[in-house]
Amino acid sequence: MTTSQPPIIAPVKVERRFHQRWKIRETLEIDWGSSVLQGTVSDIGPNGLFVELTPQLWVGARFAARLMLTPPLGLICVVRRVEPGKGIGVTFVLPEETGEARLATLLGTLPLP
Repeated sequence: MTTSQPPIIAPVKVERRFHQRWKIRETLEIDWGSSVLQGTVSDIGPNGLFVELTPQLWVGARFAARLMLTPPLGLICVVRRVEPGKGIGVTFVLPEETGEARLATLLGTLPLP
């Protein structure tokens, strides 16, 4: 007599990103009330990035920030995901007309993932 056991189902990590991401190590300055928080961007894409930041912000938090390039690139961000102890995933828009061209140039200089 054989007994059948239910199959083992391993959790699958769902990819929520819609665009390619590139690895980067760059400082992000976040305007938070009367304070400026500093984090490190570890990956970036055309409309999102991951920021290593302490203290972490919460899902839905909105803020203005500057990616510290030369000159700095302004961003308007919304926290979409929090990884406790690691950082935050954010989406962003570029408030300056030249921002899209500068971002495209930056992404073009980063090595392919």
